[in-house]
Amino acid sequence: MKKTAQQLVAEAEAEIETISVEEAFKLHGDPDVVIVDVRDVRELKREGFIPGAFHAPRGMMEFWIDPDSPYYHDIFSSGKRFVFYCNLGWRSALVVKVMQDMGLPRVCHIDGGFDAWCKAGGPIAQKETKAK
Repeated sequence: MKKTAQQLVAEAEAEIETISVEEAFKLHGDPDVVIVDVRDVRELKREGFIPGAFHAPRGMMEFWIDPDSPYYHDIFSSGKRFVFYCNLGWRSALVVKVMQDMGLPRVCHIDGGFDAWCKAGGPIAQKETKAK
């Protein structure tokens, strides 16, 4: 192995903007900010999510921001600031590095991710389950 996952995260964090949970609290609800949850849908169902967050699974991010991709989501051309998070801040650091490399402006991630958000007392929403 040439690099560990932690080395990749550390390299990404050296080149991206990381914000504190307190800064994220201040941005939450700002109409010029989109908070993006990159966790797996099972994590959202099990643990909840930041209210109002846009869910964009980590495995699809490159395709969702590329306007030439059939999976493109136009929210990423809104010109808004994007604040990404995952559970601990590792996946979101990698996501922000790739988004930055692809040219998406105004991107950052939350230090410590959803775990830090919860520990700091941030609001949490629950995913609604579909009626059978």
